[in-house]
Amino acid sequence: MSINGEVELKRIFIGAGCNRIVNNVSWGACDLVAFGAQNAVAIFSPKTAQILTTLPGHKAAVNCTQWLPSNKFAFKAKQLERHFLLSGDADGAIILWEFSILEGKWRYVLQAPQSHKKGVTCITGIMLTETEAIVASTSSDGTVHVWEVLFPSITGGDCKLLCLESLFVGSKPMVALSLAELPGNTGHIVLAMGGLDNKIHLYCGERTGKFLRACELKGHTDWIRSLDFSLPICTNGEAKSILLVSSSQDKGIRIWKLALRSSLGSTQDAYRKEGSSLASYIEGPVLVAGSSSYQISLESLLIGHEDWVYSVEWQPPSTGSVEGIAYYQPQSILSSSMDKTMMIWQPEKTSGIWMNVVTVGELSHCALGFYGGHWSPNGDSILAHGYGGSFHLWKNVCVDLDNWQPQKVPSGHFAGVTDIAWARSGEYILSVSQDQTTRIFASWQNEVSLRDQDSWHEIARPQVHGHDINCVTVIQGKGNHRFVSGADEKVARVFEATSSFLKTLNHATSQNYSFSEDLQVDVQILGANMSALGLSQKPIYAQATHDTPDRNGNDGLDTLETIPDAVPAVLTEAPIEDQLAWHTLWPESHKLYGHGNELFSLCCDHGGKLVASSCKAQSAAVAEIWLWQVGSWKAVGRLQSHSLTVTQMQFSHDDNMLLAVSRDRQFSVFTIKRTGTDEMSYQLLARQEAHRRIIWSCSWNPYGHEFATGSRDKTVKIWGVDKGSSVKDLMTLPQFNSSVTALSWVGLGHQRNDGFLAVGMESGLIELWSLSIKRTDDGSIAAAGVAAAVILRLDPFMCHVSAVNRLAWKTPKNNEECRNMQLASCGADHCVRVFEVNVD
Repeated sequence: MSINGEVELKRIFIGAGCNRIVNNVSWGACDLVAFGAQNAVAIFSPKTAQILTTLPGHKAAVNCTQWLPSNKFAFKAKQLERHFLLSGDADGAIILWEFSILEGKWRYVLQAPQSHKKGVTCITGIMLTETEAIVASTSSDGTVHVWEVLFPSITGGDCKLLCLESLFVGSKPMVALSLAELPGNTGHIVLAMGGLDNKIHLYCGERTGKFLRACELKGHTDWIRSLDFSLPICTNGEAKSILLVSSSQDKGIRIWKLALRSSLGSTQDAYRKEGSSLASYIEGPVLVAGSSSYQISLESLLIGHEDWVYSVEWQPPSTGSVEGIAYYQPQSILSSSMDKTMMIWQPEKTSGIWMNVVTVGELSHCALGFYGGHWSPNGDSILAHGYGGSFHLWKNVCVDLDNWQPQKVPSGHFAGVTDIAWARSGEYILSVSQDQTTRIFASWQNEVSLRDQDSWHEIARPQVHGHDINCVTVIQGKGNHRFVSGADEKVARVFEATSSFLKTLNHATSQNYSFSEDLQVDVQILGANMSALGLSQKPIYAQATHDTPDRNGNDGLDTLETIPDAVPAVLTEAPIEDQLAWHTLWPESHKLYGHGNELFSLCCDHGGKLVASSCKAQSAAVAEIWLWQVGSWKAVGRLQSHSLTVTQMQFSHDDNMLLAVSRDRQFSVFTIKRTGTDEMSYQLLARQEAHRRIIWSCSWNPYGHEFATGSRDKTVKIWGVDKGSSVKDLMTLPQFNSSVTALSWVGLGHQRNDGFLAVGMESGLIELWSLSIKRTDDGSIAAAGVAAAVILRLDPFMCHVSAVNRLAWKTPKNNEECRNMQLASCGADHCVRVFEVNVD
């Protein structure tokens, strides 16, 4: 590859979980869902179950998102070419984004000028016209800001965001907001807010500003968590009333009616008569807005949830079928609760009493409950997001009756992803995270729906643990799929694939990979069960299916602790959260004891014979690297060289050397010789202070004895082992803008000395450098040494938004010339990403 050769990079996959917070998700009129994933705003398409992009810009975790127009105004938004999105973060900043539907491109528009002092907890907004919206935001600093957003009427024009009003609500902040235009063409807007004082406060204002406190609604006995106004309800072609639904931690949902009162007193009696037909008619306060006044009454109280109700939302209106009526507002409410269920409520045809008509939910113990629920713009799907950072989507597959079936959704880690590794033939990626899980992502190739492009999904969750997981390595060589993972504990754990996983993988990859039948005969383990403490996973054997003892004969144990048995099954399509949380565990086959502190890094050699491990260390005695023999899992070596934590290790391509880098700013290279079947000798070849700060990462040239090191001092250095005896400094790449936290070197073919070095930084950005190495015939490094050039700096919209923790190239199969390669990355922003790099 000449350095000028064209290099094209495209993003194939993003896996990320949702921040575990209320109001974090918004489903827009453009049929895309926005959610916060750490400091990024992630966008996914429910149709393809793929995350399309992440938006960089926030400096703190994203708490809430709000589309303009939201799903409530989808009936108006059919012709819009541009949709807008607001996102608020834990530092109080609010950012406005623009999405162009035709180009599918995103643009950072502006950040709100007056930010909140503390985290934003809720943003709501309504479209008044195609170019004007009113937005309200609330924060834990006790203020509510009301904004006017003016959109440009022409493409590329400027948006304006003006603060109309700042309301201070006191020491008990508001956590739920909803805005609506009052019926009766008065031009007045009502803002409902609820929060920690258990009351709903209504404020009235005009489009131009000044919101005045109008009245308050009492009834809930605990914090108010969600509020939503319907669009005005039309009776006899006139919009006279509007409904407000509220939900609370008191497990109840209340529906309030705001009805326009006629200006003359004489019609009061007629109004009373009409109202008395309601079974439980409770008259509340009167809301005065300008010259109009509205009678508020409690329309209904919905009881059915067994835990806090975190969200309620009216079904989005559909386009009106009758001339003159622009829309039809369905009488239907979606609620989601911490009791792990979502319910749809509708009034009964005859009595008008609100009933729960649909209940959907998850049974997995890990879910713990739902933080919010949302309607799709056309009302045929409902989406929940839960405690495990997971999404749950149901679609009504019948037209006439309710038949809600679970659908595929994107998934991923809900905490920083610490390490990734490719399977030994590259069929899947394994990632581990501080969310205490190990997950497997693969491209599911038998999906016809997508045009020729792979659709990636999480296909298994082999380990669900009780400690944060820091490192993982896949064991190379023959035999079953195995990996070793290290968490915040002193033991490393070895896991082995189950027969149900091997068959699932076969479905996913459509038999593209050599998969020997005899391997399946040998693997007698169907799946694995969780232990009570969530630390080790016990195998389920194929023969033992007949006499399973009743595990629920709990000997005086707390019944909450009993864990249902896993039911491993072969998956013929990408699984949903319920299956992943339980039924795709792998059994633990060995524990590796030896380290004195929490494990920090792991690596396996290319022959699949040795695994090296290191742990967090403050002293030379603890900082030793242990070598384990694969198979017997005996400790066969303890390499001493460093005085602080060894941060990364890697074996050279011929397995004759082990490179380690450490917090003590040094690297060391060991030679490893295998003397007998179980015997080996090792020796420190070189140790050198290489950087001025911590060395975070290292990577060998896949075809030679050169390696790269990357450090917090923002530099990357290239070194060479000269004639197998000493290490030479070959070159230092120009200084980067941020600490270098991840490196991965890939060769472009065996005959050539060219390669790519992927560099990941603490800022989340990734760069590709081309390196070509010249050596003389006797193996010493030529004078001209190394030529390096930057080929590609990835667009920030494609990169991570926090530190890149690991980069990994998929190993090219048997030394072929590489034309297209895959690069996987993971980061502190909860994301796992896969890129495809094409070289012309």
